[in-house]
Amino acid sequence: MRYKINAVFFSATGTTKKTVKWLADELAKNFDERTINFKDFTIPSGREESLYFTDEDIVIVGVPVYAGRVPNVLLNYLSNVRADGAKAVPVVLYGNRNYDDALIELKNILKMNGFNVIAGGAFIGEHSFSEILAKGRPDEKDLKKVSDFAKKIYLKISSGNEQEPEIPGNKDFRPYYRPKDKNGSPVDIRKVTPKTNDSCTDCKLCVSVCPMGSIDYDDVAKLNYICIKCGACIKICPVSAKYYDDENYLKHKYELEIEFAERKEPETFL
Repeated sequence: MRYKINAVFFSATGTTKKTVKWLADELAKNFDERTINFKDFTIPSGREESLYFTDEDIVIVGVPVYAGRVPNVLLNYLSNVRADGAKAVPVVLYGNRNYDDALIELKNILKMNGFNVIAGGAFIGEHSFSEILAKGRPDEKDLKKVSDFAKKIYLKISSGNEQEPEIPGNKDFRPYYRPKDKNGSPVDIRKVTPKTNDSCTDCKLCVSVCPMGSIDYDDVAKLNYICIKCGACIKICPVSAKYYDDENYLKHKYELEIEFAERKEPETFL
C-alpha cells in the first residue's frame, strides 16, 4: 500500500518545523514517495481550515512544549485535525528542560480525533526564551536521530505492526510548569509582553511572524492581543529591538540557562 506523507506543525522559531520537515523527508525517502503535504499552522491564517485524513495517510504532527504541555492556544485548532484511521506520529520540541506531559497529551488528542498513533518523539530545540539554552538545536546529531526514527517507523509500518507506543507521562496531566520568584513562590508570567527599543527600523518582520497576530502593524511596539512568549519576534529582529524586561521572566530565563545547561537527548517511542 502506498501512503501519503503529511507534516502538520506549529513552529514560531523554526525548531519544530526543522525537525518535522526532516522526519517527513526521511519517511518519504523510505517509502519512495516524492510528494509530501506540509501544513504550517503557526500564524493565524494557517489555523482557519480544518484538516481531515484517511487510512491512506501518515501524519506527523509537531508542536512545541510550553510549560510542560501542548500550548493551550493550539487546543481548539488541534481539535479540528481529524482522521478516519490515519497513522499519526506526534512530535514535541522542548528547550532542554523537560517535555513533561506534552507528548502524551498530544498523543491523546490525536487518538480522540480518530488517528492511529504508531510512534512518538520528543526532540530538543533552542529554547524560545534564550539564545544560549540548547543553542543551535536541533543540530546534526539530533537530525541523525530523526533519520533513525524515520527508518524505524518505516519498518514498523511495513511489518504491519500498528501497536500503539507506550509514552511516559501523567495521563491526568500535571499543571502547567510555573517559574518561581526570589522567595520561591510561583509566579505567573503569562501577561509579560515584549518591549521595543529605539533601534527598531519598523521593518515589520515581527508582525509577520507573531503566531497570535498580536503585534500592531502601524505601531510594532503595541500589542493588540496576547503574547505567548514564543520568542519569534525577538529572534527574528535584525537589530535586537525586541526584548523582555520583566524581573521574574529574566530570573526564570537565567535559571533555565544555568540549571538545564547539560545536553538532553531526543527520546522516541514505537
